[in-house]
Amino acid sequence: MTNPAIAPADALADVRARIAHAAKIARRKAEDVTLIAVSKTHPAEAIVPLIDAGQLVFGENRVQESEAKWPALRERFPAVQLHLVGQLQSNKAEEAVHLFDCIHSLDRPSLVTALAKAMDKAGRRLPCFVQVNIGAEEQKGGCAIADLPALLDQARAAGLPLAGLMCVPPAGIEAAPFFALLDKLARDHGLDGRSMGMSDDFETAVMLGATHVRVGSALFGARG
Repeated sequence: MTNPAIAPADALADVRARIAHAAKIARRKAEDVTLIAVSKTHPAEAIVPLIDAGQLVFGENRVQESEAKWPALRERFPAVQLHLVGQLQSNKAEEAVHLFDCIHSLDRPSLVTALAKAMDKAGRRLPCFVQVNIGAEEQKGGCAIADLPALLDQARAAGLPLAGLMCVPPAGIEAAPFFALLDKLARDHGLDGRSMGMSDDFETAVMLGATHVRVGSALFGARG
């Protein structure tokens, strides 16, 4: 459920101001940070007010949910970009390539193969972030740090456009060291993008080099 106490335009203005402040501290430009409004579980009627307020980049976690609500929204608002920020099953690669403009969860060789095949079939190339399991957590998706060079080589060989690296730090502990590590890995591998930071820690992520932040509850309110 969307928090009715905060108007969507006000929530958006607040998040943008916080991004700008963090960028200023880091001597970065706020416009170098892309705000992705994560609209998972939220219906179209909660999304439209943010679009009306000027937000044009949205993120979803699941292909099936996106198929149900976004085609009609994108017909109404063709300038909107849609990013897949959740895990992607290889057997959903074709649907994902059709629906999304960017993939943030490329994390294994089988998905490289599936996405390359789907992009060839669709005749479109989507930029992809390689998700790194930055905290080496067994329950989380993402490529192990040790496996990252090989996966990047495979993705490049398959013709996948690499946007950068993505991570979800472990919950409940300070995120800054993990963001700093992702920034270093991106630099070491010649990648420009760093998709990192969510509602609780996006300011820290911006100060440590994030180019894309994935913000849900700070824009939509807590889910009920």
